[in-house]
Amino acid sequence: MHALKKHRPLRRVMLAAATTVTGFVLLLSLKPHTPPTVAQASSSAGQSPSRSQASQAPSGTPSPKSTKSAGTKTVTGDTVQTRWGPVQVRITLKNGKITDVTAVSYPSDNPRDQEINSYALPQLRREALAAQSASIDSVSGASYTSDGYKQSLQSALDSAGL
Repeated sequence: MHALKKHRPLRRVMLAAATTVTGFVLLLSLKPHTPPTVAQASSSAGQSPSRSQASQAPSGTPSPKSTKSAGTKTVTGDTVQTRWGPVQVRITLKNGKITDVTAVSYPSDNPRDQEINSYALPQLRREALAAQSASIDSVSGASYTSDGYKQSLQSALDSAGL
């Protein structure tokens, strides 16, 4: 019998071990599509109100589209549907200048939405106040929220006559 045609059990053992290790690595690298319920409940404690709570008016009164008091005018923009949820902005004007911008409704259903909006919304607010218009830059990593924010801001400005 030729020396190269011998049975090689060590080669088969090494191949089986490598296949098993590869299978375990692939199995452990899989992640669930949705976080566990317990993780969602504990991570949302103390966070900002959800979009449905934020857009409700106090005790049964309908939320006004626009309110006016002593030279200060508050206007709520249209609700813009984005891929991750609705975005709505309310602006406060004094003497034709934007003095405050508040995100009334925004995606906050899961921890990732909350993380993204915790840094995106303050940045969008700062830019809107500085620009005094809806011509603001999008926030990297929050493109859909940024686009919805700008559209709602523009509709509020249009309603205010600016």
